[in-house]
Amino acid sequence: MFGLGGQELIVILIIILLLFGAKKLPELAKGLGKGMNEFKKAQSGLEEEINKAAVDSPKDNSNDDLNAKIKDMSDEEKAKLSEMLNKK
Repeated sequence: MFGLGGQELIVILIIILLLFGAKKLPELAKGLGKGMNEFKKAQSGLEEEINKAAVDSPKDNSNDDLNAKIKDMSDEEKAKLSEMLNKK
């Protein structure tokens, strides 16, 4: 686990215990668990969106649709799009 041995983990846990106290540790662990759960949900939701978009997107006229959308954009929106595409 992250290249840490048993002794290093015990020292880290003791330091955390000293910093936060025994009463706060369950609250911290609960918050950490909820945060990790939310992150996993968001990640899976994003993966689903990407997969759905890849499957549902028409391959033949996607450039035509894109070109039509770009033509309908205002000059300001075109400038912002160009700026976003040129950033690296």
